[in-house]
Amino acid sequence: MTPHRILETDAYKLSMAEAGWPLREETFYYSHRRGGAQIVPFDAARMVAALSPEVRREDLAALEELGYGIGPGARAALAGSVSVRALPMGTWFLPGEPVFSATGPSARVSWLEPLVLQLHYRIQVATLALTDQAALASAVGRVTCQRQREIVLETLDAVGATAPPVEVDEEGYYRKVLATVRELSEIVLDPARIFEVGMRSASCHEQHVIALAACRDAGVRRTSNVRAASELGLKAVGTMGHEHVQRYGSDPAAFRSMRDRWPGPSSFLLDTFDTLRSGIPAAFELIRQDPARRDAIRYDSGDKVAQYRAAVALSREQGIRPVHILEDGFDAAQTRVFEALRDEVGLPPGEQLYGYGGTIVAQPPLTRDRVAAVWKLSQSGGAATMKLGDEAGRGKESLPGRPVLFRRVSGEGPIGIVGQEGEPPPEGTLLLTASEPRPLQPRIVEVPSRPALSPETAALVATHRERWRR
Repeated sequence: MTPHRILETDAYKLSMAEAGWPLREETFYYSHRRGGAQIVPFDAARMVAALSPEVRREDLAALEELGYGIGPGARAALAGSVSVRALPMGTWFLPGEPVFSATGPSARVSWLEPLVLQLHYRIQVATLALTDQAALASAVGRVTCQRQREIVLETLDAVGATAPPVEVDEEGYYRKVLATVRELSEIVLDPARIFEVGMRSASCHEQHVIALAACRDAGVRRTSNVRAASELGLKAVGTMGHEHVQRYGSDPAAFRSMRDRWPGPSSFLLDTFDTLRSGIPAAFELIRQDPARRDAIRYDSGDKVAQYRAAVALSREQGIRPVHILEDGFDAAQTRVFEALRDEVGLPPGEQLYGYGGTIVAQPPLTRDRVAAVWKLSQSGGAATMKLGDEAGRGKESLPGRPVLFRRVSGEGPIGIVGQEGEPPPEGTLLLTASEPRPLQPRIVEVPSRPALSPETAALVATHRERWRR
């Protein structure tokens, strides 16, 4: 299989590599937050190996031209090896359970995220094939490109299912995306206020290129997809994700490292630990020091209306004017709400920008949002880490450490328990992660809201909650 280009990732993966520790050993894991019982239709270790990047001189030059050149540490990391621990192919898993994890140099395992998250499509196709043939035929009867059709057929073959007719309709998909972007542009009045972040919502690069061609034709010129930016003459954009804040362990340290180690304006992501108590104050402290940089604050989880009002009020009190960036599943309805808010508080249009992912790129019904697929940093340099977020309860909280899955085989208790690598299985369970391949497993019927936590995992979670929510 042809190696992937190092351009095949989101731009903020490259800025975070430069502002972080690209060669530090880290662990990321893949999971779905919702969607019921799903099946693993591939060998995860082989799949991740197939996503290996190749560092080519011409691609390094292309990164420089796009403003995302990388140093020797990131180059060495991207050429490094990765170890994978996964549920066996044919295993059913539940929301919140770790499907597989990858451990390796920070920049290497981080780089994987958008390509790994595209696997949500294979998982959903396989699950429908084994549970609802009529729904499968409806879901895959019309796809966006030839490569997506090939993915459907490969997946159905892997689980021994008969393929329904699958029609490719690139033109129809292009028109749909074009209409969506034009509607969003009309709401915000200027397509220059929009950027596209939907690489991980696509099923493949070919689908995303069609969507980005429509974005370009509608006047949107910025995307997080570095390879597509290079191919289509767009501007690559992206600064910071949750992993960057997690590996530094605090908002002030993470924000400062990005400001001091990455040229140009930064976008400070607010909600890794607590938006109002930590994210906004830390971001505003740096913005006050150098307001001419035109740094931005980016909202993600929680009550964004309340956060926005608080941020606007505090920024005016402090005499600063941050750019406000709104993402996290934004659609036309949410955009109208926040444009009305902007008018209400009197912010100029250029100080409020919008990033759209699945709203532009996703092709229902088998979307990433339907299962909320995630690729999360759980351990950095030997220390467990987790995202807390602002939702009540466990919402968008991630798992810490090097998570594994125990499955109940006897007795009473939860079906799934998230443990830690090397932890003994609780009584009545077996270690399902990295176990031997087995015949297609029976479907899990009971779907609890969240998996249980082993003693070691529960202790790690409690430590992080206590630290940030005192």
